[in-house]
Amino acid sequence: MNNHPTQSAPNFTNACIVMFGVNLSWVFLLLWALWGLLAVAALGWSLNRWMTWLEARKTRARQPITPPRSP
Repeated sequence: MNNHPTQSAPNFTNACIVMFGVNLSWVFLLLWALWGLLAVAALGWSLNRWMTWLEARKTRARQPITPPRSP
């Protein structure tokens, strides 16, 4: 086996974001065709709430823990 230096992995963040948008679009179109605009609006609203909750959770996790003050 040859000892070749390993390279860093490529950054696929942008590709992931684009594919999330593409997949979300066809899911919304499918829901709209099957159950109507109300189902699409409900799913969009729930996804918005879920992403807001994730962002708040991530923000709380990054805050430093401060020890309580002693009197």
